[in-house]
Amino acid sequence: MDSIQIHDKHFVPFISRERIDKYVEFLADQITSDLEEGDVPIFIGILNGSFMFAADFMKKFKGDCHITFVKMASYEGVNSTGKIKHLVGINEDLKGKTVIILEDIIDTGNTLAEIYEIFRDKEVKKLKIATLFFKPDVFRKELPIDYIGKSIEDKFVVGYGLDYDGLGRNLPDIYQLKV
Repeated sequence: MDSIQIHDKHFVPFISRERIDKYVEFLADQITSDLEEGDVPIFIGILNGSFMFAADFMKKFKGDCHITFVKMASYEGVNSTGKIKHLVGINEDLKGKTVIILEDIIDTGNTLAEIYEIFRDKEVKKLKIATLFFKPDVFRKELPIDYIGKSIEDKFVVGYGLDYDGLGRNLPDIYQLKV
């Protein structure tokens, strides 16, 4: 992994694809073991960032399941706008179902708060949150996160679905903003 430049910013290697794979496998195993026998969960990936995580997670999940996606966004450049934009909604009937959100990264918790609001009236059996990365230093909500792949410090990262102004999502490793 070499340093890279995206637009006007420089990024340094942070987490290798091999380590990411271990975090994804850990989450898939943990969720599999927590499900009740016969429970067929609906996984919901939060686009755009979670597409790589969701795809790799599905390959490692042992059991029957469904997957769908919702698109929400709160970033412009390297900063959270604090405002969530709903772009694509959920069309499936979720009543009585176990729903597990697959999120690429949780930092402030603004998107997570919106997720909880969206599912408040869906009459789901269970709502669980799984995030590949978590930034505890900037998390500002009193909301549960059920599964965390890895906690990281509050530095901007790209790669493995995460972007800087639309670029960098296709990188197989995670890079951190060079300061």
